[in-house]
Amino acid sequence: MSLDASQRLILALDVPSADDAKRLLLQLDGVVSFCKVGLEIFTASGPDLVKWLVSQDTRVFLDLKLLDIERTVRRATAQAAGLGVSFLTVHAAGKTVPSAVEGARGSDLKVLAVTVLTSWDAGDLHDAGIHLPVEDLVLRSARKALRAGSHGVIASGREAASLREQLGNDFLIVTPGIRPAGASTDEQKRVTTPADAIRAGADYLVVGRPITQAPSPKDAALRILDEMQTAFDALPT
Repeated sequence: MSLDASQRLILALDVPSADDAKRLLLQLDGVVSFCKVGLEIFTASGPDLVKWLVSQDTRVFLDLKLLDIERTVRRATAQAAGLGVSFLTVHAAGKTVPSAVEGARGSDLKVLAVTVLTSWDAGDLHDAGIHLPVEDLVLRSARKALRAGSHGVIASGREAASLREQLGNDFLIVTPGIRPAGASTDEQKRVTTPADAIRAGADYLVVGRPITQAPSPKDAALRILDEMQTAFDALPT
């Protein structure tokens, strides 16, 4: 049975306020059921927006990319789980992943490890003193995170195929940096189209500006969903 694209599209609520988020979702009523709450909107609105989304039967991907001492990560993850969040991001560094996994224990929260930001390329890694190809670092980080108990990883569509090939199917790949063909890449450097990301092995796609800045967000979302569903339907069973 083919996957349902409407359950696999995550809308990035990268807007300034909770009111802006609610107005946007009103335009997308019945189209989007999963939203990403990132640093901007969480700093502006805190957990209240998350609670409201959950109360509206909207799944929440809390994208805070936690990186701190073990106790802080563990307790922050437990707080996210208590809010009813579905996904939470942490960096795949040090003991961050196992601490988050411990904090999520007993809940339905999925801990996702950030490998390499999709706004980074080989030049950015070199500037940070990392002399590895992007694909190698993504694979190394993902392997470490999965050993530590992560439920999945954040990775661009460009690395999804090698992750699936090397690490199998028993983990989630959530892919940001999604741009329909011909769309502006903005500051993203490792972008893929919705169909290409799905064919490469992505489970969920995170899409922001191609929807939120479109003249008709609903029409833009429906076009992306149509492309996603066609790609899911074409996957081998």
